Amino acid sequence: MARVVRACAPDVLCLQEVPRFGRWRVRRDALAAACGMTVLASRRQAGLAVLGGPRTRLLESDYRLLSWTPPLHRRALALARIRVDGRPLAVASTHLDLAPGARLRHGMEILRLLEACPDPVVLAGDFNEGPEGPTWRLLAGVLQDAHAVAPEGGAPTFPSRAPRRRIDAVFADRGLRVLGCGVPEDASGDFPQATDHCPVLARIELP
Repeated sequence: MARVVRACAPDVLCLQEVPRFGRWRVRRDALAAACGMTVLASRRQAGLAVLGGPRTRLLESDYRLLSWTPPLHRRALALARIRVDGRPLAVASTHLDLAPGARLRHGMEILRLLEACPDPVVLAGDFNEGPEGPTWRLLAGVLQDAHAVAPEGGAPTFPSRAPRRRIDAVFADRGLRVLGCGVPEDASGDFPQATDHCPVLARIELP
């Protein structure tokens, strides 16, 4: 996984299904160090994290649990307000539910949380539905679907061994310029061993 991240060389990395049990903090921090990054926003519940590279400076870290319907898995939003080379940006990571009703409800909650952010926003995550889904359409009605705006690389993200569905995405504030977004080339063949989802890499120009 660290090799995949280093090959992409991101300024910011959004993770889902981060370890939540058995020395979870040590394992998370070890991954960040192996990637040459630091933890910007993360908690054990819901298993999300935002990591930052050397060019990022953390201003504020936030982690919001979304509404819960037992016995469904708890969902959340990890949010970091940062500066990248002195330019403001808010980056959020999420992982939505398999249940359509919960997924749509959480999509609306996320948009309300992001609306309160004073900086341009980038939202990345595993949305567990494709562009035809109601939650995806809801998010794309407010933010830019980065791959749809500037396709670059592959589109399908799941499963990583033979990608068929695009259920992972990066959404960007409409004030940001998307230069390219998609699944990068797996030159080393590491994707299937690193994760069951392909990574999504977005190149975004900050104002």
